[in-house]
Amino acid sequence: MGLTGLGMAGFVFGHMAGNLLVFLGPEAFNRYGHAIVSNKPLLYTAETLLLIGVFIHMICGIWLTRDNKNARDGRYAVDPIDQKAASLPSRTMIHSGVIIAVFIVLHLLHFKFGQVYEVTYDGVTMRDLHRNLVEVFGNPVYVAWYVGALVLLGMHLKHGFEACWQSLGFRHPVYSALIAKLSWVYTGVVTLGFISQPLYVFFFHRG
Repeated sequence: MGLTGLGMAGFVFGHMAGNLLVFLGPEAFNRYGHAIVSNKPLLYTAETLLLIGVFIHMICGIWLTRDNKNARDGRYAVDPIDQKAASLPSRTMIHSGVIIAVFIVLHLLHFKFGQVYEVTYDGVTMRDLHRNLVEVFGNPVYVAWYVGALVLLGMHLKHGFEACWQSLGFRHPVYSALIAKLSWVYTGVVTLGFISQPLYVFFFHRG
């Protein structure tokens, strides 16, 4: 669970960073997308590993949720408080995970497998992904759903990023405070970075 979580956390950060090229204009964004799909062996390898990682992560999540429920004979006589109380993200990881899975499917349908437009730069024809962005993020309902799903993703990442270190045996009183701070920084950067993209397109690039 921890290893697949870290792997996907790295992918999510890289995906967010690459998509920030939308702020540099359509050409920069389209060239970035074209560079990724042009290296077929690397692309297929990365997609296969990511798919396997997501599948293992989901199975482990379902398994751990089941085991946690089976380990309890019923509700606690006294609900835990303060540091012993489970946070909202930790209690809803399985639920946010399901919503994120739906979000990923819709994201792929709209962008990876969506309408194909073409554009040419310096004699090189490539897919016009920026036009897809403008079309999809021109819909206020979809933008609202997208932003809401990203907030849930942030909650999921915050707890997951912090918990994975404990799963891998790195959780220690000496490092706890640092890990907690890093998880907040990572989550804030990723969540705000992703949210900024649909909002920017919606308010400044609608057709």
